[in-house]
Amino acid sequence: MSDQRLGDRRGKRRTARGAVAAGAALLLATVGSTLVGVPGAAAAPRDEPPPPDPQLTTEDVDKAVSALDGQIRAGMEESGVPGVAVAVVHEDRVVYLKGFGEREVGEAGGVSPDTVFQIASLSKPVTSTVIADAVGDEAIDWDTPVAGHVPGFALKDPWVSRHATVADLLSHRSGLPDHAGDLLEDLGYDQEYILSRMRMEPLSPFRASYAYTNFGVTAAAEAAADAKDASWQELAEESLFEPAGMDSTSTLFADYEKAPNRAVTHVETADGTWEARFVRDPDAQAPAGGVSSTARDMAAWMRIQLANGRLGDEQIVPAEPLGRTHLPEIVSQPPENPAGRTGFYGLGWNVSYDDQGRLRLNHSGAFDLGANTNVTLLPAERLGIVILTNGMPVGLADAIAFDFFDTAEFGEPTRDWMPVIRQVYEAQEREERSSTDYTRPPADAADARPDDSYTGTYRNAYYGPATVTADGEDGLVLRLGPDGMRFPLTHFDGDTFSFETTGENAVGRTGVTFTVGEDGTATRMTVERLERNGLGTFTRG
Repeated sequence: MSDQRLGDRRGKRRTARGAVAAGAALLLATVGSTLVGVPGAAAAPRDEPPPPDPQLTTEDVDKAVSALDGQIRAGMEESGVPGVAVAVVHEDRVVYLKGFGEREVGEAGGVSPDTVFQIASLSKPVTSTVIADAVGDEAIDWDTPVAGHVPGFALKDPWVSRHATVADLLSHRSGLPDHAGDLLEDLGYDQEYILSRMRMEPLSPFRASYAYTNFGVTAAAEAAADAKDASWQELAEESLFEPAGMDSTSTLFADYEKAPNRAVTHVETADGTWEARFVRDPDAQAPAGGVSSTARDMAAWMRIQLANGRLGDEQIVPAEPLGRTHLPEIVSQPPENPAGRTGFYGLGWNVSYDDQGRLRLNHSGAFDLGANTNVTLLPAERLGIVILTNGMPVGLADAIAFDFFDTAEFGEPTRDWMPVIRQVYEAQEREERSSTDYTRPPADAADARPDDSYTGTYRNAYYGPATVTADGEDGLVLRLGPDGMRFPLTHFDGDTFSFETTGENAVGRTGVTFTVGEDGTATRMTVERLERNGLGTFTRG
């Protein structure tokens, strides 16, 4: 699921504050203009405009904080999401830190500020913070090409392969398609295999197109780790987690699994109840979606973001490279009309500007298998909120953030945000589903051929080998992935079958169509769900 989709959906509102994105304001403090007016200084840089003055008073923020308990509980009751943890930072102080609800439905143990959640794509701005520290150490630069640091990594165009940088991949402007590689992860392939297959993906114009790509971010992070001669977890621990006291934060799924105070993931069932049905192991894309953390640890990270890299008296991350992460790198959401608001993506952040000229930072995280998170920062006000939940995305995490900032600025929420945001998630899910309803074969459906017309081994350079076998119990069975994931095939019409997709990117039933030669034996097999980038056809042999 695309966790960035809520980047700027509020543009139709009078204030057009988008999904609270943000700011280069942190960088302004580091930019000097000492040459201006100095005799003999050629080509002197112009003065940077000052950041907008803070417009929220302590009383405004206190009112928003005092309303949070009620807003969170009401949202949980409306949505049914089992557990929530929230932290608010203002003026370098943690002014709110609470947990609500259950870590696991039906089991003992409530959510606290120290409960560990999977934060999904909220990992991306955490990752760019870690890379900013490596840039500050001069181990790597934002403009360093990635290919030289990630063995086997290349893109389809050799020139782009040589020139795609850390910044290009962190900002989703490399030309890779939307969510390239995610379906390989669903099939059980590891990070090395997935990154090696990026060379086969079709490319959009380099640095002129935006497409949200988890494994592009992963490649950028692995390049920084290579430059520091460390694993990604080691780099994150040494440069951020340990110095910031984020003792419960990790990029390893094993650490999340063994945490005693852990919120497990939940999905909403057809009858509206919630179940801990799935386990999401995101190790393959750890820098993009594999961080686990607590509200307390994320509060420390927000303080670093809002204080130019400082935490108390210690400079955790150098200010200048951290400030670069807050700048727009690519247009992610063009305005829908002349009065609309443009959305940008920075280095791991959604970046936008409000009507007051304030810069806003935002990122959502979502696992369809059971997690939803949001962080929203308003750097000019030194104000931020993070919301962690253990339920699939139904709008709660983002709605809490919108309600909080509305209350701070206007005294109360300007609308009921949760159903609006839920509709965004549901619309995206519908878009991914097949246009064919495979549960309803046509009335005049042609019969399938004998099973041995289809059985055999099929090859695909991207998705690897696939086998079709005849099982006495289930009929034809398709096996995909390194461990041979099993998908029973249901006949639909003629040489077309279907199976139920599984994993984080499941979209219901998808089609499998065989091309049969004159001898009555299938020569090719096209899997509809895998074909979206033209890579889903398998050849017998």
